Amino acid sequence: MNDKTIKLLVIGESGVGKSSLIRRFVEDKFDDNHDVTIGMDFKSKVINIDGLEYKLALWDTAGAERFRSLTPSFYRKAFGAVLVYDITNRESLTKLEAWLTELENYSDNPNIVTIVVGNKVDKERVISREEGLKFARKHRALFLEASAKGDQFVADVFKEIVAKVNNEISFSVAIFGRLRFQNH
Repeated sequence: MNDKTIKLLVIGESGVGKSSLIRRFVEDKFDDNHDVTIGMDFKSKVINIDGLEYKLALWDTAGAERFRSLTPSFYRKAFGAVLVYDITNRESLTKLEAWLTELENYSDNPNIVTIVVGNKVDKERVISREEGLKFARKHRALFLEASAKGDQFVADVFKEIVAKVNNEISFSVAIFGRLRFQNH
């Protein structure tokens, strides 16, 4: 990976805080009155991990069913997916199953890295940390909790997934001599 650009998808139900996590990470801002994402949005940020620079291409998806018109092309060439749920909304965790199925069906990367993120830890929780962790383990995903509003652990979410993606890429290149994507 010469240019070290990493495409990350941020997916989950409407209202879980996907756009807020991205905005906090990229711009260090939070807006309580954020508009609903229609279709998808894109932001990028350069980060430094262990002395190496990575450009993150962050793809923010619409969580609302009526705006969900994602095509397989959206998933292509993604190295990682941030699966977000709201710790105050049980249904948002349950519906991550469908998002994971969609990711598995459309991703061309057999080694796509996933991280499950319980957002809104600044609020009173309905879903325990243990439940979120259990869900993540079931799907072999990384796990963190965060708060875009309170700026808690947001940067850690993206640093964790980038570190894991970097390990997967290094392994793939070492074994196969190049990055491996499936043909759909």
